[in-house]
Amino acid sequence: MKHLAAYLLLGLGGNTSPSAEDVKGVLSSVGIDADEERLEKLIKELEGKDLQELIQEGSQKLASVPSGGGGGAGAGGAAAGGAAAGGEAAAEEKPAEKEEEKEESDEDMGFGLFD
Repeated sequence: MKHLAAYLLLGLGGNTSPSAEDVKGVLSSVGIDADEERLEKLIKELEGKDLQELIQEGSQKLASVPSGGGGGAGAGGAAAGGAAAGGEAAAEEKPAEKEEEKEESDEDMGFGLFD
């Protein structure tokens, strides 16, 4: 990732075809050693390609990927289904909770524990 980031920084700076030495220079300027094998592979993969086109293609691919956390969506759907099925039971429970709160406040009679 660090090699790609340096390559893209060089591209933003106007170098349309950064070399391995250019990328090494960027990385060494911030105290990072370049991995020769990965750097050579990156340079081979990007050789002769337009960075803007690659970014556009990548954006289109990412747009087609479903997002939103598949696990969370399923759980949300199940919770919604359960609420729909037991909607009446949920409605009955709410008044019971309010009654309990009233009982507790009646027991308190306005006196605090440490008054």
